[in-house]
Amino acid sequence: MLDVGRGLCSDPRFSTEREWLVTNGLGGYASGTVAGVLTRRYHGLLVAALQPPVGRTLLVTKLDETATCDGWAHPLFANRWDDGQLEPEGYHHLERFHLEGTTPVWTFACADALLEKRVWMQQGANTTYIRYDLCRGSGPLELSIKAIVNYRDHHGNTRAGDWPMRAEQVPQGLRLTAHDSAIPFYLLSDRAEHTPQHEWYTGYFLSVGAYRGLDALDDNLYAGLFEVTLQPGESTTIVASTEANPSLDGFAAYAEQREHERLLLESARSCLAPMRPAVEQLVLAADQFVVCRSLNDGAPGVPEGRSVIAGYHWFSDWGRDTMISLPGLTLATGRHEVAARILRTFSQFVNWVAQTAKLRCRQAFLRS
Repeated sequence: MLDVGRGLCSDPRFSTEREWLVTNGLGGYASGTVAGVLTRRYHGLLVAALQPPVGRTLLVTKLDETATCDGWAHPLFANRWDDGQLEPEGYHHLERFHLEGTTPVWTFACADALLEKRVWMQQGANTTYIRYDLCRGSGPLELSIKAIVNYRDHHGNTRAGDWPMRAEQVPQGLRLTAHDSAIPFYLLSDRAEHTPQHEWYTGYFLSVGAYRGLDALDDNLYAGLFEVTLQPGESTTIVASTEANPSLDGFAAYAEQREHERLLLESARSCLAPMRPAVEQLVLAADQFVVCRSLNDGAPGVPEGRSVIAGYHWFSDWGRDTMISLPGLTLATGRHEVAARILRTFSQFVNWVAQTAKLRCRQAFLRS
């Protein structure tokens, strides 16, 4: 459905304005632009729903990658700074951008090497996978990855020094803690060498934020360096997660994501067959709005609730929007059990509202 080549990818007017989004079924998400330039406060590789489906917190902002072939360094990332400059301009190495299901795929050309990058989230977990595959090359490629992190509400902005982030080495990566009461998160890799860092990068200019009249400057912390050498045909995976021990097998994790999408399409075919590619993409997009919402404080034996995010990036789940969108998101896609769970979930809140209204009426009557 979306497949663009070098001509558009290397044009910043296109690649800095086109956005991608992947979600985890909890209200968390990863999002950015094709060029990798941050243009919203909501862009990040791990925006975790710490109180699903809300409490969305930016933890990992981006990864700044540099590929070195035959002694020549090729930056693959891009940033816009407070002086308006784009530096570096890594999108000039971008040969292709396309979607595999909901997964964005970047193909970078560096000399005669082709490097693919995929980003997806594990369903039901605040975990983002970033996998790099060296598809072609006449020799090894050295990949240096700077991990740029944060710890703030996704509606906010950060100023350098807002918190004293601690980076501790753990097996396979780093454990990051913003302050004593913060939830720790992890940056891990299946094979890359890792080194803690602590350097504030200040003055990221968020152009869409400026257009909307919001605070357009943000600061982020360079907290870790990952380095690996890939031979042609080899891969490496970076995992950003609130979990201490996520799977580091990038191929197995991606297979799970593809199977999840296959089952979604299989359910939809009972209602929408035959499906054209555009309809298949809509089915997959519809799933990104359906999220879990715990009931009865997660008591054992209580079925997990479901809700609907009213819109990304900034909206939470609202009853009115949920009821309007429910038929298209669930019934038209053959997910009748999900529709039933959404209705059961909101029925509890409706009862609570009704009981509260009755109580307030009674109190008003007694006062009169």
